[in-house]
Amino acid sequence: MVTRRVLLGAAAAAVLGRARPAPGAVLPRIAAIDWAMAETAMALGHPPEAIAELIAFRRVAPARPPAATADLGLRGAPNLEALSLSGPDLILSSSYYSFAEPQLSRIAPVLSQALYVPREPPLPKLVTLVSDLARALGRPEAAVPVLQAAGDRFTDLRARLTPDRPCLLIEIGDARHIRVFGGDSLFGGALQELGLTNAWTGDTRFAFNAPVPMERLAAFPDARFVIIGAVPPQAARSLQTGALWTHLAPVRRGDVHHLPEFNAFGGLPSALRFAGALTAALRRAA
Repeated sequence: MVTRRVLLGAAAAAVLGRARPAPGAVLPRIAAIDWAMAETAMALGHPPEAIAELIAFRRVAPARPPAATADLGLRGAPNLEALSLSGPDLILSSSYYSFAEPQLSRIAPVLSQALYVPREPPLPKLVTLVSDLARALGRPEAAVPVLQAAGDRFTDLRARLTPDRPCLLIEIGDARHIRVFGGDSLFGGALQELGLTNAWTGDTRFAFNAPVPMERLAAFPDARFVIIGAVPPQAARSLQTGALWTHLAPVRRGDVHHLPEFNAFGGLPSALRFAGALTAALRRAA
């Protein structure tokens, strides 16, 4: 668990690790290929000049980027001309896009971190990212209020909940398939921070499709189902009439909770937003 002490310790380390910039110093212009990096920069009060897949990012990001932010095209194939025109002093990326780093580094230095790794909890990495990025921006002190507020928020949310049934965090792909989020996901990490139990003890299967058969849900009769994001219309119709879904124990007792779409590969701000929405949903059902 990422305790409040760990969060504050990370903030203190950031400040001690580098002196403050001189008064009047020009802060670097940044561009973000990775969304967790973009979120974190915004939380530090230093929004990127340009972000990849900007329209989709605006839909799921915890905070809206400035209207003047430029769109860099696809994260997996960023528009290098648009990136160059944004004039970055620093490009924020991650290990997902390491194949593009040679091209990116010809435009500006690249700050890249491995944030989402199968079988590794991402939340501690996202906490460390706040301090690391603040130092890279020449503003290590900016990490302090961000991390302190995160610690306070998790503490407050945790106090509002009474752990009882474990939660199964799922995304509906179609009428037959789901994606399940384990402890190596952003949602699984936030769930743990709330003091709740994840019914899914396996790893998250990171894939573009929803790789888990719906039949697997029958193995979790005592869980709360937490559906993240909108259910595709065709799948929703099938679930309403399908024998499998309607006969699942959590469905029969009304223990199904729907949450909006979140950035599953976001930063600490997305973890906090998800934790707040889940807490509100569980309290409404109590």
